[in-house]
Amino acid sequence: MTVNPKSPNILHPVHPAIESYLRGLLSASDHAVLTEMEGLAEKNNFPIVGRSVGVFLETTAKMINAKRVFEFGSGYGYSAYWFAKAVGATGQVICSEADLLNKNKAEAYLTEAGLWDRVDFHAGMAQDIFAQTEGLFDICYNDVDKGDYPDIWLMAKDRIRAGGLYIADNVLWRGRVAVEKYTDVFQGWTEAIRKHNELVFNDPDFDTFINPTRDGVIVARRKTTD
Repeated sequence: MTVNPKSPNILHPVHPAIESYLRGLLSASDHAVLTEMEGLAEKNNFPIVGRSVGVFLETTAKMINAKRVFEFGSGYGYSAYWFAKAVGATGQVICSEADLLNKNKAEAYLTEAGLWDRVDFHAGMAQDIFAQTEGLFDICYNDVDKGDYPDIWLMAKDRIRAGGLYIADNVLWRGRVAVEKYTDVFQGWTEAIRKHNELVFNDPDFDTFINPTRDGVIVARRKTTD
């Protein structure tokens, strides 16, 4: 990991120059809606997964032919954009977001992108919406407040079909999980992410790895009986 000179407590898993190079390879994914969503994130310092992780989410979902995705924490629809592309016209992405204004933005963006009909977007607590939604999922995606990560994993893991995936963003948490001394964004969040990561890696029903792109994305595949 590379130390960020502006903040010695923050580490870059992948050197920023390499991240920039990877982003430069993704011009084929350019879309006016994405550009607008990314601009809004930069202007308001709103956390989105960014283009490199977005393409990773879409490609990973296509690899397992995902048709039903649940998002814990959807913001204004940036990650849902990628999942909606992956599931196709017959698939569904169930989104959850506490802020109603973000839901309205998501509807506008995803409608413009021609993807809104693949999305079932709910305003409210992700945990409550998930509990009210029946059935198994091809992918459960976790990007809520980091203090809730362990609980989300415990809720989601038994609702993922065999061969399906659990994916969570920010699992390296700007390197805080890897150092002894750090400044936390909110008290307890770093320890919650560490606990979450250990729970996922130690679960015998899942094969797990971390993609270190940007802030770290954990991917856990529910084992099959084959």
